[in-house]
Amino acid sequence: MTTPALLPLSGRRLPPLNLGASAFPHHRATLRLSEKFILLLILSAFITLCFGAFFFLPDSSKHKRFDLGLEDVLIPHVDTSKGDKNLGGFLIHGQGHDEHRHREEEERLRNKIRADHEKALEEAKEKLKKSRDEIQAEIQTEKNKVVQELKKKDSKPLPPVPLPNLIGINSGEPADLDIREKRNKIKEMMKHAWDNYRQYGWGHNELKPIARKGHSTNIFGNSQMGATIVDALDTLYIMGLHDEFREGQEWIDKNLDFSVNSEVSVFEVNIRFIGGLLAAYYLSGQEVFKIKAVQLAGKLLPAFNTPTGIPWAMVNLKSGVGRNWGWASAGSSILAEFGTLHMEFVHLSYLTGDPVYYNKVMHIRKLLQKMDRPNGLYPNYLNPRTGRWGQHHTSVGGLGDSFYEYLLKAWLMSDKTDTEARKMYDDAIEAIEKHLIRKSNGGLTFIGEWKNGHLERKMGHLTCFAGGMFALGADGSRDDKAGHYLQLGAEIAHTCHESYDRTTLKLGPEAFKFDGGVEAVAVRQNEKYYILRPEVIETYWYMWRFTHDPKYRQWGWEATQAIDKYCRVSGGFSGVKDVYSSSPTYDDVQQSFFLAETLKYLYLLFSNDDLLPLDNWVFNTEAHPLPVLHLANTTLSGNPAYR
Repeated sequence: MTTPALLPLSGRRLPPLNLGASAFPHHRATLRLSEKFILLLILSAFITLCFGAFFFLPDSSKHKRFDLGLEDVLIPHVDTSKGDKNLGGFLIHGQGHDEHRHREEEERLRNKIRADHEKALEEAKEKLKKSRDEIQAEIQTEKNKVVQELKKKDSKPLPPVPLPNLIGINSGEPADLDIREKRNKIKEMMKHAWDNYRQYGWGHNELKPIARKGHSTNIFGNSQMGATIVDALDTLYIMGLHDEFREGQEWIDKNLDFSVNSEVSVFEVNIRFIGGLLAAYYLSGQEVFKIKAVQLAGKLLPAFNTPTGIPWAMVNLKSGVGRNWGWASAGSSILAEFGTLHMEFVHLSYLTGDPVYYNKVMHIRKLLQKMDRPNGLYPNYLNPRTGRWGQHHTSVGGLGDSFYEYLLKAWLMSDKTDTEARKMYDDAIEAIEKHLIRKSNGGLTFIGEWKNGHLERKMGHLTCFAGGMFALGADGSRDDKAGHYLQLGAEIAHTCHESYDRTTLKLGPEAFKFDGGVEAVAVRQNEKYYILRPEVIETYWYMWRFTHDPKYRQWGWEATQAIDKYCRVSGGFSGVKDVYSSSPTYDDVQQSFFLAETLKYLYLLFSNDDLLPLDNWVFNTEAHPLPVLHLANTTLSGNPAYR
């Protein structure tokens, strides 16, 4: 999962949604009583005038009256005696009917108007007897009815879609007692994290476990959207914590509302919320998750309203106004953000039958294919106004990472039919291996960052996901290089384990250098922190699945023990500010991705392979499992709407 650098705090609290009279013109909520009285008098006078007109106008029975019925219709009569087609008048069908019937009908209409007039006057009198507060309460009730009707409209059932073959969602119990005990320990850690969030931060995006209160960052805007609830749902489900899962589902059903005046990160909301809701839907079959995912996706679509179709980094969920991070190169969008939408948006089109989501991400792909790439590398910044690259900075860590991951996973998710995505992945990996991957003097393979024409010999914790990516993409590699990429994945896993093993706490720093005698060690103080990140454990899990080398479970257990010893507090789990200190201080944040990713990957590491098998499931960059679909010729053949 990508978290771009240090993001600036943003967002003033904006006024709440005002549902005034202007929003509901049929309920004039703000009229004063005197104004209502004047309007009622005018209305009564108008009705009286209409009523009197029937008595003072000439008797209409002396003139022919034409009802728009089947018997009494006006039929144009063409005078053909003159040899032309000019209208010669109207033939009247039903002209010989008894005129008595017309008089009876007119009398009935008079009586109806008289009764309506009297009823309107009575209602006006009753209204004027009520106090101002009573009238306002009635108006508010009408408003609430309209709001509820609008919500019902938004929650209309989506078209039925055949679910993919879902395999391995309730299994994975290891036979070995030691492995089973370790898995149960990880489940207990999940329950500790969830229970404390439930008690102290419920409904907030994240938890401050030491202060024991809710926490949020600017990526979620200024609203309480329950990010931890949505992010944790699928982990709870596969661990069999079904009571906790139902708690989360109930909160989402009743409280998760996207009609808020809040500016959010398109990328983060997509991978955590849409990804989390889709995974919860596929695992549980509960429609509420699908409906909420589609509602939220609709709120993100305005972010794509740019001259190029490359989305803004942020969008206001209420107004649809988008913008980019102020720190990004010359107002650019970020590769790992606009390039990490494909999996979720393809599933949205599959489930709704609406191609708009699929078309948005395919447009991004087509645009990128047309662009020149320096040294075959994708720069991290692209200007959405001009369609030109920003600063030529390339990274497989923050700002770039999940773009490459999603190229590979688009191919896997299509049941390996999206060969266009596979080619883009292979081309990119070849350029990365040529220009960014090096061996240190001590024999550690690392992935550096390309900046301003030279290689920076530094690797971030985020980059450590790449070991698992290389292993996952080994099968299907061009030139029979599967063994080579599996080995490359193992070397990256080893390097990242060293970054953990060379600290005091046995937890990895945010970034580490390979300069001179310093290898796999953080140098700057602001790179020594650990915020419960999952990427190293993610790579351990993929390497375990593909090799079953027991060292990966050993390394995973070392990390589990270190997290439980140094990050666990009575109110949950917290990141630490210095992994090289024997008495570290806490950052007091329990990240939502700790429950979504770190604990999920640890649990899977100590589960059998039949739990979420990789032939049937593809994990998004927030570790939310989505089922493999069948794509053919860039159409969604799994959905009848696309056939």
